[in-house]
Amino acid sequence: MKYYLIVGEASGDLHASNLMKALQAKDPKAEFRFFGGDLMAAAGGSLVKHYKDMAYMGFIPVLLHLRTIFRNMDLCKKDIVQWNPDVLILVDYPGFNLKIAEYIKAHTNIPIFYYISPKIWAWKEYRIKNIKRDVDELFSILPFEVDFFKKHNYPIHYVGNPCVDAVHCFKQGYTESFEEFILRNGLDKKPIIALLAGSRKQEIKDNLQRMMQASRNYTEYQFVIAGAPGISPGFYQAYMGADTKIIFGQTYSLLSHATAALVTSGTATLETALFRVPQVVCYYTAAGKLVSFLRRHILKVKYISLVNLIAGREVVAELVADGMTSENVKQQLEAILPGQMAREQMLQNYDALIKILGQEGASERAAGKIVELLSQKYNRSLQ
Repeated sequence: MKYYLIVGEASGDLHASNLMKALQAKDPKAEFRFFGGDLMAAAGGSLVKHYKDMAYMGFIPVLLHLRTIFRNMDLCKKDIVQWNPDVLILVDYPGFNLKIAEYIKAHTNIPIFYYISPKIWAWKEYRIKNIKRDVDELFSILPFEVDFFKKHNYPIHYVGNPCVDAVHCFKQGYTESFEEFILRNGLDKKPIIALLAGSRKQEIKDNLQRMMQASRNYTEYQFVIAGAPGISPGFYQAYMGADTKIIFGQTYSLLSHATAALVTSGTATLETALFRVPQVVCYYTAAGKLVSFLRRHILKVKYISLVNLIAGREVVAELVADGMTSENVKQQLEAILPGQMAREQMLQNYDALIKILGQEGASERAAGKIVELLSQKYNRSLQ
């Protein structure tokens, strides 16, 4: 079978690459072509466009790069039609992917599968109409989404969360001690507080400098930044402290040895919980008071972090918009350091969260269902 995948950011690259490996195991003749990243390229197939050339976030950056966005979209549409895959697999990235789905559904007979469903339960719920019209099969990685889509009479496949797979796989093969880790990376012997400030430049710019302001109060700890893929070390220099270190391509290693973490909302909050690292979720935005108002009156959910959304209650503190100040970060971080009751409570809540997510194997379950559905559609076995 020929599989065309579209990814728009680092986390999608990770999960799509694992899905590709699982598909290869079930379909030995699988061919891949994709908009994606380095991990997908390593899994095999042809990379058409790298996600780092597509990842624009926020109203102004999107507006400034509209020409590039439309050019990428046109390239993607034409490339899919020309290659004529047996299935198009969209991975998250709804602003781009739903437009592609609309075009492909209207102009071809290519089945459209969506892996890691759009988070329309948070906002833009009206997109359900487009999904029901354009997406043939939807695969969810969040357990509460099943009931949400059921409410809209749209059955979906819950396959488990691939973050569980990624973290489990890493832990199985990682044996480095704290001493070995700090020696290899030129770090101090102090306990580590990890800084995961986002994967896009705007997120890093908005959040890292405020994290740094809060870090001045903790001289007994060392603050280490997890560098995002595709972001140059030079970009971080304007926002990080003189004593702060940054390491790239080692986020899981860093979390393995971290005492606590400051994390910008996203997949990273869930990964941090799976490593059982107490965290504070930090997400600053400009026009904070306005954003806070819109959050209260427009967003359909109470929380922004996957940890709290999956748990259905506040497990980790969320400092959002005008609530993301250095003083608030300091106060919340203080509460989850060793010896604090809030830290132990958070770790207990993490254990409950991990039970909700279930066992590893999401990529294999998703691949199995995809192969099963395609076998039925094309009336042939892929083994």
